[in-house]
Amino acid sequence: LNVHEDRERLRLRARIGMAGNLGDGFAAGIRLATGDSNTPVSANQSFGIANQGQGGNFSKYAIWIDRAFIKYELGGKPNKNLAAVAGRFDNPFFTVSEVMWDEDLGFDGLALQTKYEVLRGVTPFIAGGLFPIFNTDLNFSSNQPDKFESTDKWLYGAQGGIEFNIRNKVAAKFAAAWYEFRDIEGRLSDPYTPMTADDAGNTDNTRPSFAQKGNTYMALRDIIPSVLNDYGTKNQFQYFGLASPYTIASYSGRIDLNFFEPYQISLLGDWSENQKFDQAAMDLLAVNNRGPVAEGDADGIGAFEGGGTAWSAQLQIGKGKFEKRWDWSVAVGYRYVESDAVVDAFADSDFGVAGTNHEGITVGAAVALSPRVKLGVRWMSANEIVGPPLSADILMFDLSAKF
Repeated sequence: LNVHEDRERLRLRARIGMAGNLGDGFAAGIRLATGDSNTPVSANQSFGIANQGQGGNFSKYAIWIDRAFIKYELGGKPNKNLAAVAGRFDNPFFTVSEVMWDEDLGFDGLALQTKYEVLRGVTPFIAGGLFPIFNTDLNFSSNQPDKFESTDKWLYGAQGGIEFNIRNKVAAKFAAAWYEFRDIEGRLSDPYTPMTADDAGNTDNTRPSFAQKGNTYMALRDIIPSVLNDYGTKNQFQYFGLASPYTIASYSGRIDLNFFEPYQISLLGDWSENQKFDQAAMDLLAVNNRGPVAEGDADGIGAFEGGGTAWSAQLQIGKGKFEKRWDWSVAVGYRYVESDAVVDAFADSDFGVAGTNHEGITVGAAVALSPRVKLGVRWMSANEIVGPPLSADILMFDLSAKF
């Protein structure tokens, strides 16, 4: 990534959706959105973007299916409800930051949510679901007579928490979640000699179909040195996959103080830890996130220095919801996201130029120009935690309108 030169860009994000009440507790919805590509974490379309299939010279931009779902609800009350949703829908889990899930991320699959007020102002809630991340081509390997075992990747998620509302002056929400990413990590192939880049290994599909940056990678193809590849000096066509499995325990909390109405003070924080992160095992596999080469190091590579935890904290002051002109809010936050705490493909797409393995601050402010038009500004300053030095300072202006 080039962070030695300043870069400026104008971006457009447009989304339009429709929700319909089907009766008897059923509803359905669909939403279309812009986007440079089919990336799961951004609907932004850069104007005149270079080296892409669209954009530049005032060419037209693509529209993507962003949401499409069917939902069933039983109860339908703010404090007593059971809901099931299938298709492509918003994040069903309570979050307070984009450390793990980018705010634009849509979930594919099936989710259940329920909450029930047990005492006045005390409402436990539960959410869970199963989500397909990747499904193997039925003909894999498509260019060889040999066919390989299916490599399907899944996310299983469950979250439980509780909400408090004390005399409309103090509101709080806390949750603990468990996210199991099944078969998302890379695996070493059976030994073989690829003669072209298209000669597939039986674990090629364990590589990510989308990634940002920060996670640790391993080589996937076990290439046999032979006379066919000049004993390992040519035709070394290699793929890389995630070096760590991911089973993440995540804890989130938010406290809203309303003693100074109409203004609100909010404290937000979260902590995530990859339970499958193994420093010693990663040191044997990692091709990145390594430190300097020590004097006398026989293999010529530094020790693996990645980590498996992430946390963030944020303070917000202002109007919780903009209702009239000149309503305002300000926020300041800090995050520390180690390389393999979360899956970089689904994390924040802006901070630190996306992904994981960075720490730094975010400062922002927003003001309403009308009840439906808002102007915001954010300053994000991030530094790489391990690996070669990398820092990125981003100043972002947002003008948004909603109807």
